[in-house]
Amino acid sequence: MRIGELSRRSGVPVPTIKYYVREGLLPAGRLTSPNQARYDDGHERRLRLIRALLDVGGLPLSAIAEVLGAVDDTAQPLHEVLGVAAVRITPAQAGDPAGVGPESAEAREEVAALLARRGWRVEPDNPAAQSLAGVLAALRRAGHGGFVELLDVYADAAESVAHADLDYVRRRVAREDLVESVVVGTVLGEAMFGALRRLAHVDASARAYEGGREAEPGAR
Repeated sequence: MRIGELSRRSGVPVPTIKYYVREGLLPAGRLTSPNQARYDDGHERRLRLIRALLDVGGLPLSAIAEVLGAVDDTAQPLHEVLGVAAVRITPAQAGDPAGVGPESAEAREEVAALLARRGWRVEPDNPAAQSLAGVLAALRRAGHGGFVELLDVYADAAESVAHADLDYVRRRVAREDLVESVVVGTVLGEAMFGALRRLAHVDASARAYEGGREAEPGAR
């Protein structure tokens, strides 16, 4: 296909496609004449991944180049490629997300203990682990340190969701499709899970306090 058709199929303007080629994010088309090039489905797939990383993941072009480099490195295990994508789309936080002080140190210990207890193969310095420590420290500073008692309840739900996400990702074949699924699934999946949680809260609250009185434990 020519660049105009690639633009129509991908929804990416021609000048933007040319910019991605110049920046090395998109391979150049196959020249058929000095001024004409042909593109294929691989270019369309790469454009879809770039747009997912940019529009859904919110990554800068430098980070996108890093993810695409991992995708193109066929010697790199797929698990590592997906890990690069997942880490890069984790919201960056300035400095130590847990801060300083006794609450922060305790929060980091709690996260490390959670990872060990559940046998999760995640390093304590993973951005998501640091974010969790920051949340726990903030809860403790707000006087709700007891919320940590729900960590394993949340972890159980997170494991179920993670396995469902992976089942969805496994349906993809091309590496770029797999990475795109991780990006879209992580960002929009978290939004979907948050919305479902709020809906469940509304229902649980109505059942517990319906009619102005607290329902008996276990009542439905």
